[in-house]
Amino acid sequence: MSDDEKRRWRGPGADQRAARPLSERVRDKRKSPSSRAWIERQLNDPYVHRAKDEGWRARAAFKLIELDDRFGFIRKGARVLDLGAAPGGWAQVALARGASTVVGVDLLPIEPLAGAVFLELDFLSPEAPAAIEAALGGAPDLILSDMAANTTGHQRTDQIRTGALAEAAAEYALTQLAPGGTFVTKAFQGGLDPALLTRLKQSFAQVRHAKPPASRAESAEIYVVATGFRGSS
Repeated sequence: MSDDEKRRWRGPGADQRAARPLSERVRDKRKSPSSRAWIERQLNDPYVHRAKDEGWRARAAFKLIELDDRFGFIRKGARVLDLGAAPGGWAQVALARGASTVVGVDLLPIEPLAGAVFLELDFLSPEAPAAIEAALGGAPDLILSDMAANTTGHQRTDQIRTGALAEAAAEYALTQLAPGGTFVTKAFQGGLDPALLTRLKQSFAQVRHAKPPASRAESAEIYVVATGFRGSS
């Protein structure tokens, strides 16, 4: 999607079509019940429709938009590291809101986006820190993590695995963020490991939890927003 085709989100109520209840159903019996349910959820999700209409790569873009509207952490000229970046929706938002450098990391390939650098690698691999540092060209002002582990179908196991990724991102932020920087990560209700959360509270001016409206009500995900980095304690 070109820059000209991208339109900035206009806030709640901007697209009246999104407020209308939808009732599309998938009747293809060749698909499993779970597949039909997923497709129906996508068809009936107003954020999916808005993302398509407004040129965002994924509905998840609205989660970052809503978080930034509330906390105001995307600064003009910022260096941004986007972990779990595929398909690039959060990178789009960061650039649209004034970031000067955006580096995305994901195991999956990501379609190129003007103004962003995408690294197809494992964030937990030994070579990742050097590759990220070289691409950013300096300490990140903002680290975003929307990483999620591949699902197993067992909810608690999936939460633990995704929580481990959030904690790895937090450990990275504690050593790599620029002074005054911000760290935002997906977590699950119950949050991060209590000891790590304590360290974040000691290292940032404010640590808050939020569930943006774009996060589905049935999802256990929340976001931890840590602002005003003052150095690892």
